[in-house]
Amino acid sequence: MRLILGLALSLAALLPTAVEAGAQQYEPLAASVQAALHEAIADRAAPEPQFPSIQEKVNWLTDMSSRLTHRMPDREARLEFLKTVYYEAKRAGLDPQMVLGLIQVESGFKKYSVSSAGARGYMQVMPFWVRQIGRKDSNLFHMRTNLRFGCTILRHYLDIENGDIYRALGRYNGSLGQPEYPNMVRGAWEKQWGWGPRVIGPQ
Repeated sequence: MRLILGLALSLAALLPTAVEAGAQQYEPLAASVQAALHEAIADRAAPEPQFPSIQEKVNWLTDMSSRLTHRMPDREARLEFLKTVYYEAKRAGLDPQMVLGLIQVESGFKKYSVSSAGARGYMQVMPFWVRQIGRKDSNLFHMRTNLRFGCTILRHYLDIENGDIYRALGRYNGSLGQPEYPNMVRGAWEKQWGWGPRVIGPQ
């Protein structure tokens, strides 16, 4: 009986986890925007993040890794995740700390999370984005693919909103104009993942 229960729990841990995140809204894209986003997604450069210095890289990875240990016990997987978050965030012109806050709110750092709306993975990316800017074999449960899509989409929303991160976060969550989601991300960003100066729009 214990063996069966243990196997059942192990299997459950591998299955997608339902979460109560919002979802990006489908909006038809101009051909030029679609092409630019597709190009950004398709660039598969190696995710080796460039820090201002070796010391800062060591300090950042050590600090962030210690904060994430209870959510990701495997050290190697944790460091790979953090390096990829840093790389993809910086590549998209985003603050890695804000992206970590968003991931905490969206999925709780669960790789296989699925929202009631069907959003998937760490950054809860909606599948319609694969049809719009990805390829048929784009797997939103793949860590790097999910982070690449999520950061690129948030950058797109940030550009639409002329740099207003508060409104961009609302678009990302499908709750534009409502304060709850941007404030949740802000709270996680500042309280759990703070590192250097942070700026966010009005409440």
